[in-house]
Amino acid sequence: MTAVFCWGGASQGQLGLGGSEEQKAVQPQQLEVFQGREIQQISCGLEHTLIALKDGSLYSCGSNTYGQLGKEKSSGKPELVGAFETGMVRLIACGAYHNIAVTDSKQVYSWGQNSHGQLGRGEADKNFNRVPRLLKGFSASSCVIQVACGDKHTVILTRDGSIFVCGDHSHGQLGMGNLPQGRLDCPVKLKCMLGLPIGQIAAGGHHSFALTLSGTLFGWGKNNFGQLGLGDEKDRLFPTLAKSVRNQKIKYVCCGEDHSVLLTQEGGVFTFGAGSHGQLGHNSLNNELLPRKVFELMGSEVTQIASGRRHTLALVPLRGRVYSFGLGASGQLGTGNTSNCNSPSTVKGPWVPAVVTNGPSSSDSSMEVDDTKSEAYVIRTIYSGGDQCFMYTAKPDLHMRAEDFRTQKPHYTLLTLNEDVVERCVAVQKDARLPLEVTADLEMVFSSASCLNGSFLLRDNRHLGSSRLNHGIDFDAAQEIFQMLKNAPNTLISHQICATLEQKLLPSLPISPPDIEAIRLYLVLPFCHIFENPNFYSTIICPFGQSIISLDKVATKVIDQWWSKLRSRDFKKLVTIYKQCVVFILQEPHAKNEFEVLVRQKGLHVSMEILRKLYTVNDGGGQIIPYDSFYIWELKDKVDIRADYVNWIQSKGSGGMLSFCNFPFVFDAQAKTLLLHTDAVMQMQLAVDEVHRRNFSSLFIPTIDPVNPCLVLYIDRRSVVQDTINQLAKQGSTDFKKPLKVIMKGEEAVDAGGVRKEFFLLLLREILDPKYGMFRYYEESRMIWFNNKTFEDPVMFFLIGVLCGLAIYNNTIIDLPFPQALYKKLLKRPVVMDDLRELMPDVAKNMQELLDYEDDVQEAFCLNFVIVQDNFGEPEHIELIPDGANIDVTAENRHQYIDAYIDHIFNKSVQTQFEAFHTGFLKVCGGRVMDLFHPAELQAMVVGNENYDWEELEKTAEYKGEYWRNHHTIKIFWEVFREMTVSQKKKFLLFLTGSDRIPILGMKAVKIFIQPTGGGEDYLPVAHTCFNLLDLPKFTNKDKLRQKLLQAVEQSEGFGLV
Repeated sequence: MTAVFCWGGASQGQLGLGGSEEQKAVQPQQLEVFQGREIQQISCGLEHTLIALKDGSLYSCGSNTYGQLGKEKSSGKPELVGAFETGMVRLIACGAYHNIAVTDSKQVYSWGQNSHGQLGRGEADKNFNRVPRLLKGFSASSCVIQVACGDKHTVILTRDGSIFVCGDHSHGQLGMGNLPQGRLDCPVKLKCMLGLPIGQIAAGGHHSFALTLSGTLFGWGKNNFGQLGLGDEKDRLFPTLAKSVRNQKIKYVCCGEDHSVLLTQEGGVFTFGAGSHGQLGHNSLNNELLPRKVFELMGSEVTQIASGRRHTLALVPLRGRVYSFGLGASGQLGTGNTSNCNSPSTVKGPWVPAVVTNGPSSSDSSMEVDDTKSEAYVIRTIYSGGDQCFMYTAKPDLHMRAEDFRTQKPHYTLLTLNEDVVERCVAVQKDARLPLEVTADLEMVFSSASCLNGSFLLRDNRHLGSSRLNHGIDFDAAQEIFQMLKNAPNTLISHQICATLEQKLLPSLPISPPDIEAIRLYLVLPFCHIFENPNFYSTIICPFGQSIISLDKVATKVIDQWWSKLRSRDFKKLVTIYKQCVVFILQEPHAKNEFEVLVRQKGLHVSMEILRKLYTVNDGGGQIIPYDSFYIWELKDKVDIRADYVNWIQSKGSGGMLSFCNFPFVFDAQAKTLLLHTDAVMQMQLAVDEVHRRNFSSLFIPTIDPVNPCLVLYIDRRSVVQDTINQLAKQGSTDFKKPLKVIMKGEEAVDAGGVRKEFFLLLLREILDPKYGMFRYYEESRMIWFNNKTFEDPVMFFLIGVLCGLAIYNNTIIDLPFPQALYKKLLKRPVVMDDLRELMPDVAKNMQELLDYEDDVQEAFCLNFVIVQDNFGEPEHIELIPDGANIDVTAENRHQYIDAYIDHIFNKSVQTQFEAFHTGFLKVCGGRVMDLFHPAELQAMVVGNENYDWEELEKTAEYKGEYWRNHHTIKIFWEVFREMTVSQKKKFLLFLTGSDRIPILGMKAVKIFIQPTGGGEDYLPVAHTCFNLLDLPKFTNKDKLRQKLLQAVEQSEGFGLV
């Protein structure tokens, strides 16, 4: 058995008690007429009440001054509203003197007072509108899911997330800014809220709220008591974010005349606004300008809240209690008297907990029945408005659960792209026409930013409090849903999605979204299978990209932050989408007309700009994916990148046609090497042209010495370093751009590359010798860094810089084990913690522990801003900042300490040495071509990388003498090589080439030569590292070959710093 109870003001018959002559009911009384009837909803106006039943019928009672009962006369008993005899009412809302009702066919009706256009009928009037009339502009397709009424205004929410408003705007309660008439007579869409996934709307006397699915609250309208919760008393003409409760996990909002109430996920209650009658429950009569938690309800899990004009109700079902506070003059608190209460009091009645414990062990706290003579009831729903209250209850034996306002009702919430929608799509047969329901759902969800932004939210309410750090999206759910759509047998599904995205969604996306929650779709949509097909680049993918590019700075920063937190596979998917577009456009046949050319140019521009944004995020986010994931391998085959580089240099990278050199991250190693050599050729050609001009002039002017078109160094093996310094000092900047040739004094050999390579090896061995003390060696990382305590002249560091530059320009890799920090500094990029981790892993580990420590940092670590370094066996204390010895490291300044430490190691302490090195490097590798490189790429140009392809090494090997590919010795040699471990193969590479790393162009650039040698199988293989030449005895036995080869490899040494 169900029952309805009511209490509060009854002077106009608004409680529906009929013959009672009482002006008020001070405690709950049963409304007998609805005993055993199932209630859909109850809504209260100022002096009237509407009651909708589950069977679709609508009843009204109370004052009929403005026709608000939907009939001719007032009524003290609930009477049927006859206008809905042919339709079933599912949704109702009452204003002070007007009503809105929505039927099961999604038709919207209004009646009652229309003095300010609150009925939305086209013009305001002072007539009594007793007959519910259909509201034009709303149909089954627009699907109204919620309505809220203020005193004289109306707010309507549709299933696509649109908010419509009409009525009085005297305090800004419509959220429409300045309206000349101060009202709207027809419902108008609140466009400033477009894109937000609205979960609930609410209206007070002259103020309004919208609450998103993730608990973000927007308020607007009258604020003279702080009822908007914004910390002041200024009215708001537009929706304004309530920042103070953004992270409070708000799930429901309701409003009184001048106060507001919030319900949180945990069951907490916040109130704010007018408090003069105690309606805020804070044990005071003060107004509150900011939401404040009701202290006396803490510890109780509230699941429902309701507000009357100047009072508040809260339900705690596990205790079977309703608490009330505020104005009590009409008995609306249900406490048995008419006193006001400024803190929660219990509403009297035969209520029992929603969950009843069987047996005698039930305590008073879990089951309390105030009236032992009455039958017990479980409270299902509470309602309030005006000065009256209602309660829908059921007998415990019906096992009806109390409604939980923190949970969304499926039929009254935003449409999202969920399993129900997709399963209906998948169920459509391959050749069938799409059912109207499927078409309508697809069109609504893919045309509405709100629907998409409300889709795929993290479960367990982890999406609540969305922010830059929490986008709230379940990417696995998104991928699963889109995969289901992709697999749908009927192709019309995809056609419908494409048409809707192209024609409706993309043109509607705003430049300045109203909130973070309005930009989730930028993360979600790329998972749609449509984005996997570059055929849609001009209609969907690139217009979508343009929307991202066009976003204002605030939204852009949030998108970048969210991108930086994506999983590698999700981030890579974004990159792949736009790389595919670039390749697709470049592979298109010749354009037929100018329009097609413009479309392609636009597509290329947008795709490259999105890739640039993604690359920037990736580069600043600790490499979410490897930097080479951005390479577009096909580019060098589809674009004349040398011409592109020349044009880029000449245009200085500004304006005009798209130049790929403005997006160097898409160039692979081969392309960048080609560009580097293009630049070298340009520089060398200028130098050579100048040489020839001078040589030609020398024919007529004997005083000008002819100049060599190569950079020639004459080196004595006994004084490699000094000879190099002396000769390089005489060269001008252009000389360094010339091809390097090295001649060893007293030797006949012509330098075809081998002598040059040997020169680099000899020079490095000498410079890296500890006797110079130029570099500090770090045992744990086996790397070197500048020694700030060296006595060497800066010219030595200048020489190393020149050496690195010459190695790059002459396509020679050298064994110089600097960390990547060096190359970052050369490219003017900041050095960070990861760089310290590469050079000094143990120190970095300690720093990370310092960052992660949660207790008292000062007590645990006992650090100050001082670093201790070894200075020729003596400890030297160096202050990282002025007066650092007297400044302790604390939790507040530990980031500053670590930044200062890193700055000292990589910058301040070695400034002199690095600047000399940098100057030498720029002598050779100056210019804009360096801007094209990533630090790791520049490092690979100097020292090579470890992208081994052992099959390629075997494939490109060449043989001399009687050796050939199928010679027995060669065959068993490669069999042995294939069976070697990776470590052994790397040692073989070091043994044969002088380095265990390979050029940036890959293994194909490591061409090795194998020639036979006499002496028999007892001899070891011999390597000529300058020429990548292996002298391999004519082994016939595989085991013998393995033994001798590994012996030779293991006994070899590189030219590193020891």
